[in-house]
Formats: sequence, structure tokens, C-alpha cells
Amino acid sequence: MHFPNSLSGWLELLESRHAAQIQLGLDRVSRVRDALAVRSDAVVITVGGTNGKGSTCAMLEAILLAAGYRVGCYTSPHLLCYNERVRIDGREVDDQTLVDGFRAVEGARSDTPLTYFEHGTLAAWWAFSRAPLDVVILEVGLGGRLDAVNAIDPDCAIVTGIAMDHMDWLGDTREKIGFEKAGIFRAGRPAICSDPMVPLTLVEHARAIGADLKLVGEDFGFSGDRTQWTWWSKGGARRGGLAYPALRGANQLLNASAVMMALETLRKRIPVSMQAVRQGLMLVELPGRFQVLPGRPSVVLDVAHNPQAAGVLSENLSNMGFYPETWAVLGMLLDKDVEGVVKLIQDRVDHWMLVGLPGARGLNAERLEQRVRSVGVRGDILRFDSPAEGYAAARKSAGEGDRIVAFGSFLTVADVLAAARAARH
Repeated sequence: MHFPNSLSGWLELLESRHAAQIQLGLDRVSRVRDALAVRSDAVVITVGGTNGKGSTCAMLEAILLAAGYRVGCYTSPHLLCYNERVRIDGREVDDQTLVDGFRAVEGARSDTPLTYFEHGTLAAWWAFSRAPLDVVILEVGLGGRLDAVNAIDPDCAIVTGIAMDHMDWLGDTREKIGFEKAGIFRAGRPAICSDPMVPLTLVEHARAIGADLKLVGEDFGFSGDRTQWTWWSKGGARRGGLAYPALRGANQLLNASAVMMALETLRKRIPVSMQAVRQGLMLVELPGRFQVLPGRPSVVLDVAHNPQAAGVLSENLSNMGFYPETWAVLGMLLDKDVEGVVKLIQDRVDHWMLVGLPGARGLNAERLEQRVRSVGVRGDILRFDSPAEGYAAARKSAGEGDRIVAFGSFLTVADVLAAARAARH
């Protein structure tokens, strides 16, 4: 069979090939991983959780790069281009590396079917194995126990905030979801959780397999004032005088403290100086996570798509200062808790620009309006076919001192970010 020579060709092939977008289970991935027969001596850190995974990976990457290590980082989904998912030394890999990786996985899989995400995960692992890396950071796609990323054994695993999301796949309680997230833990290895209300199932699973469990508030934590913060661990380690992470939002200290705990547990293999920690936290960037674009009116981009994330976004918006009017550009997927998200943020919004999202899972603007109105939202509501159109209308109507907030999905933020960049150039 003839295979594509371009990245876009491969992505189209992978999207068309496997009917199920999500198909949990490690048997197929593990079989192809073994056939791929690649290995890496790098320290592997796997990050799972509902909210905060991306920020945690970004902080780890920034600190380890500042410490002089060679770092591979695999995250998902991407915002503007697929290459964002696979970074080596802080830079997105080029198209040819990804094409070579997809081709290598294709050659190894024989007749084993792989989903788009599974094929991409193995291609990233192939790319990392070809580069002499010191550390590989892997972000779980969905859940943990049965996610493709879990086919690669971590030396340290971090679970961030746990909330109600992907309930069709992971279960309808935090306890069930917590068990799925805990599946990335390994016996005898550091297992870190930065959720202050940790599900009992996660603790029980970690103890049952003999993982070295570290819980925020119990084994490590943080304190801070308006200008700086201090990290501590039960073992007596203290790191003080730290500047707040460049990533905005009150929840980022939870993520940063888990990163500090991970680095502490791995210090014999990858020692990191406090100078590198400070530099990494100061320079870390992550598009779409409470990202404030330059210029006026103020534009905030946030991929918040579940109630916990919406609550954090609402709190962060309240800390921004006074804006006469706030314009929300909201687009969400069919299977998300639209009502739960809107309830938590409606008091911050004066005008709703409801936008349709593409694909089988995308909610159209009309259906989204019905679900938003069911919560009893006040303020005016307008409908648009796409996030870019809703954003353009918000920009036209908003005063210079106003605020525009685009949120609800990676798809919403990606479309608005692309439109904002196009307008600037």
C-alpha cells in the first residue's frame, strides 16, 4: 500500500481509518509498542488528571530545560497544529519527524488496528527514542489505566485535579474516575496527587500496588503571600522565596507544588537547582490556559470545558479587576456538562455569543442556546456558526475597556486564537 509523504496526508489517513475516536484498552497499543522495538534510557514522567495536566507538563518541561536537560514532551490535544503535541528541547518537531514516526508505527502494527491517538502516541515515543533525551514527559489523553500513554512505564506519575468529565468512559463518580486516573501509578515508584480532595480509590489503589504515594496537604504542600510562595515536604525539604508561576490562575500553585514533589523524588537521577526552578516557573507558557492576549479590549482564552475548570476560570476572572462588560464566546461539545459550566460562570458574563462547533461531537449554536437558557441565564444571547464569527462580533460590540472570554473547548479556543493572530498580522 502507498502511504502519504506529508503530515496532513497521514493525519487524514489516521482520521478516516479507525471508526472509534476513543477505544480504551492497552492490548493493541502494547502489541505494537513491542513490535516497534524501540527503547529510551530517559526518565519518564507521566501526568494524568482531569484539569491541570497541561500546566503541570509545561512547568516540568520549562524547569528541566532551564536545568540543562534534553527533554521530550508529548501533550494533547493541539490548538493550531499537530506538531504542538510532540516537542523536543522545547521546540515542536518538524513534519518529517512525525511522518517518519507514523510510518514506523505503520510498519510495526501489521493488522493490529490503532486509533488516531494510539498511533500518534507510539509515533511520539518512536521520535523520543531516536533523540538522546534525559527526560520524557507524557500527558495522558483520557483517564489513565487504559489510556495509550500508560503502555509506557513511568518512573514517576502525577495525578492532578480530578473532576467529573468523560463519564461515559470513566464512570459517574469521582471515586470511579479516581481509580482510572490511579492506573498510571507503578509499584515502588513515586505516585503524586495534587488534588486536595483525593478520592479514596486512588489512595487504596496506590497502596495496594505498593506505589510511593505523596499527597498534597499531607506529604507536601505550599504557603504564600502576595509576592512569593514556599514549597514544603514532609521529609523536611523546603524551597522558599519562589516567584509565582508565569501561568495565571489561583490553582497553579497546586500544579507547581506537585512538580516540585516530582523533582524532589527524582533528584538522584535528575538533580535540579533552585535557580532552574525559578527560571522555569518564570518562563513557562501554555496557550489556552487563562491566556490573556495583548491589547484592548482584554481577550482571555481558556479551554475550560467542565464545571471544575469553569469554577477556576470564574475565580480567575474575578481577580482580574474591573471591566464594564464581559462578552463570552462559548462553544462546547455535545457530551459536556454545559449547564454545570454555565452555572459557575454566569455571574461574570453580561453578553453571550454562543457558537457552533464542527464534527459529530460538536454542539450547534441553537442546541447550545437551549441548554444555556435552561440554567436561567440573564443577559443577551446571540448565536453564531463558528467561534471565529462569535469572536468577530464580540470585538465589534465590545468597548475598549471591556473583556472578551472565549472558552468551553479546545476547538473554541483554537478557532478564536487563529482569528486573533490573523487579525494582528
